[in-house]
Amino acid sequence: FNCSTSSFMVLRLCWLMVGEGSICIKANAQSCGECIQVAETCGWCSDQNFLTVGESKSARCDDLESLKKRSCAVAQIENPRGSIVVDKDTSLGFNVRFVICKSAIRPEGEPQTFELKFKRAEDYPIDLYYLMDLSYSMKDDLENVKNLGTDLMREMQEITSDFRIGFGSFVEKTVMPYISTTPARLLNPCTGSQNCTSPFSYKNVLNLTNNGDDFNQLVSQQQISGNLDSPEGGFDAIMQVAVCEGHIGWRNVTRLLVFSTDAGFHFAGDGKLGGIVLPNDGKCHLENNMYTMSHYYDYPSIAHLVQKLSDHNIQTIFAVTEEFQPVYKELKNLIPKSAVGTLSSNSSNVIKLIIDAYNLTSEKCSNISIGDEVSFKISIESQKCPLHSQPEVIKIKPLGFTEEVEVVLNFICNCQCAAKGEPKSEKCHEGNGTFECGACKCNEGRIGRLCECSKDEVRTEDLDANCRKDNGTDICSNNGDCVCGTCECKKRENPAEVYSGKYCDCDNFNCDRSNNRLCGGHGRCECRKCICDANYTGSACDCSLETSTCLAKNGQICNGRGTCECGICKCTNPKFQGPTCEICPTCPGVCAEHKDCVQCRAFEAGEKKDTCERDCSYFVLIKVKDRDRLPQPTDQSFPLTHCKERDANDCWFYYTYAIRNDTKEVYVVENLECPAGPDIIPIVAGVVAGIVLIGLALLLIWKLLMIIHDRREFAKFEKEKMNAKWDTQGNPIYKSPINQFQNPSYGNKSTAL
Repeated sequence: FNCSTSSFMVLRLCWLMVGEGSICIKANAQSCGECIQVAETCGWCSDQNFLTVGESKSARCDDLESLKKRSCAVAQIENPRGSIVVDKDTSLGFNVRFVICKSAIRPEGEPQTFELKFKRAEDYPIDLYYLMDLSYSMKDDLENVKNLGTDLMREMQEITSDFRIGFGSFVEKTVMPYISTTPARLLNPCTGSQNCTSPFSYKNVLNLTNNGDDFNQLVSQQQISGNLDSPEGGFDAIMQVAVCEGHIGWRNVTRLLVFSTDAGFHFAGDGKLGGIVLPNDGKCHLENNMYTMSHYYDYPSIAHLVQKLSDHNIQTIFAVTEEFQPVYKELKNLIPKSAVGTLSSNSSNVIKLIIDAYNLTSEKCSNISIGDEVSFKISIESQKCPLHSQPEVIKIKPLGFTEEVEVVLNFICNCQCAAKGEPKSEKCHEGNGTFECGACKCNEGRIGRLCECSKDEVRTEDLDANCRKDNGTDICSNNGDCVCGTCECKKRENPAEVYSGKYCDCDNFNCDRSNNRLCGGHGRCECRKCICDANYTGSACDCSLETSTCLAKNGQICNGRGTCECGICKCTNPKFQGPTCEICPTCPGVCAEHKDCVQCRAFEAGEKKDTCERDCSYFVLIKVKDRDRLPQPTDQSFPLTHCKERDANDCWFYYTYAIRNDTKEVYVVENLECPAGPDIIPIVAGVVAGIVLIGLALLLIWKLLMIIHDRREFAKFEKEKMNAKWDTQGNPIYKSPINQFQNPSYGNKSTAL
């Protein structure tokens, strides 16, 4: 490892202590040491004359910015900071370094950070212990494991030249209901003609050795056993493998434990089924390489197992069948630096599984290979000073390795100025305290800013009388407590709000407000009265003396029509209004207002022709030849109005009106623009031609209508003529030429003519 102050990869370690800090002003710290333990931002003002009348000793403790604002010199603010020193940095071989870091750390202060560098060693020694389930279901697996020793030794030579291997087996607790306890089943738990060995909990078959042939020989002598339930007692075996270092032969090197099974596992609490209620004690109980206390102690819990595996730097590889992959993957998440591999039904792939799992457990950081250097950023912080402020030691090491970093924590629990304290100082009322860091630290039983009282004298009537203003009834104006005849003002929920004064009759939060802001946000409140900032006045500092807000576009204050009061224009003429008195709803426009005066002075005409000299001399008149010579707005740094007006003869005249440097200027085009008279002949000719054309058009329309009417009548006649069918007798207009008359009869005689 290598210790430095740069950063690359973050690993945060928090030194957790009991207690929780609070805001500086609320902590009621009575000494500098108490103050700096509140929070990182808290400081103590050691200026002897810092406190005002009525302020308690704890008012010296405040956040750094507040102390500066309260006029405490930076040199007199106690705010010690932590540091870190590399005390020892020694190479141990294998590209690893042993480091001791000493850190001065302030409780509730800033974290102390240093960098740790780790490089995975080449040819690092490895101890591998193969722990196998020998229940009956693993019968075919045992055959494939018998040659594991030499084959695995050969494969591991690619990784390290210093490799050792061991072997152990497990079945189950030797009590009901896990196994059958009948005499016959205790000798041979298997049914039928199967020859099985007696059940056992855990057996260490072979200590770690570098001889693969010994592994093959002893493993080949092993026999399958049996039990009744499906979960196995593997946790008992793992616990013994972890804690029995001497029996197993573990070295201080990389330790790998391969756990091979095709079943689940029992854990803490399951022992009650067999009447076992004592928790696992986590100690070694091997006699003649056999676990002898399985009937006495319950299975270990997962947390207990994790602790022991971590304490002994053992990395676990779970080689399990596909069926139990989900269970052991969940278990892997609880055990640091463990891995899970899928075991074939007959364990034929066990060597590949071990190699792959070893590479996985060794490369927790992605893309990191042997020889690559990894940096960790270690950050340590303390929540509270330990008892008697004794140093504490933290050890940091990677799982699976024995090399470590030792961090010695020295806690900053007092200020440097405390070392210069004056015990039994005369400044502390006849030596009743130690004068340190600008204040008295009272002896036991003494109180007061100067330790002038004992605790028994605090509530006496004589002393209370000194805390009543003008012999009134309220003690410390009901805003404080009378301590030793002196008012110590109460603290508010808001640390920024403070009571002060000899009788706590002043405060900094009951001043006049403007826009819901204390002193309008433009001053500070002292003893209930606003002290305004520069350029502000008024009881609430809401009156600005700045006149820039009253400047009109023409550069005048309120357009010359009012006064600027508190940054706002007060128009003297009531007909004007607006931010700068520029608006006059009842006034004519600028052009209409000056039209008559411009007309009389430039052209000696208009309604004010006779009174021109008297009424129209308020501006300077300048004549120009044409409109192009009039001033343009883009050329001026003052307001300018362009005007176009008409006189009584319908002639147009053009001018501009402006106020420059309090001088009113009028530029006018010297020639009127009158409309030309009408041309009579074209007008008359046009009118006559129009009348003629209109008459012709009307005649043509009438003629066209008559032609259309005649054609319709003629067509109707022709149609009736074709449909006529009569002769002379039936002719309705035929009249016979013969007339017959009858004379009057005379004697019934008739005469014919």
